[in-house]
Amino acid sequence: MSLHINAAPGDFAPTVLLPGDPMRARHIAQAYLADAREITSTRGMFGYTGLWQGQRLSVMGSGMGIPSCVLYATELVREHGVRRLLRVGTCGAVSPRVTLGDLVLAVGAGTDSGVNRQRFGGHDFPATASWPLLRALAGTAESAGTPLHVGNIFSTDLFHHPDPALVARLSGMGILGIEMEAAGLFGAAAALGVEAGALLAVSDHLLDGGAMTPEERERGLDRMIRLALDGAAAMPAP
Repeated sequence: MSLHINAAPGDFAPTVLLPGDPMRARHIAQAYLADAREITSTRGMFGYTGLWQGQRLSVMGSGMGIPSCVLYATELVREHGVRRLLRVGTCGAVSPRVTLGDLVLAVGAGTDSGVNRQRFGGHDFPATASWPLLRALAGTAESAGTPLHVGNIFSTDLFHHPDPALVARLSGMGILGIEMEAAGLFGAAAALGVEAGALLAVSDHLLDGGAMTPEERERGLDRMIRLALDGAAAMPAP
């Protein structure tokens, strides 16, 4: 066990999907994974291991925000031998090229958080996803005919942001969407020497105020989850 994860040695697969919501982790395990079993539940942050297309995979909630995500990512790697971390979640679109329900694969993540500067001696760290994971997910999407936006996103510390010009600034720089975890995860993965990525479904549009209906959210998240699982299963074990 680690401080915040009560799984036994060997309970986690080398690849872990990280939704922010622990109840989404439970849903992924129960709806998609064969022979899934709960392996951790400390503080209600549920984790499961099961099979997808015959490959052993794990899924665990990471909580909301960079500090929580980095905490769990660090313990998964250091204490439980995880080598590949894939954030699966939602984002708010800030690009006119992206519409509700679209899928976004993050190449890099800007941020207003100081976490990566702390790691990098006060300098700007290029918080980017791992190329093998990017290639596998993009290739899987192309083979399946699943539309996918590939580009940069922005990870914010503040859900209710005080800067009214932020969305326009991000849009003007070609950012596709805004969320709250990926930049920290990419920095932690680089420091720990493991792979990381982020695959997101667009749940809200911050340029026009649109939001997915419950039915659209279900379909969009289903496409995201299946792409994440298929892409992870198609990769060699890390």
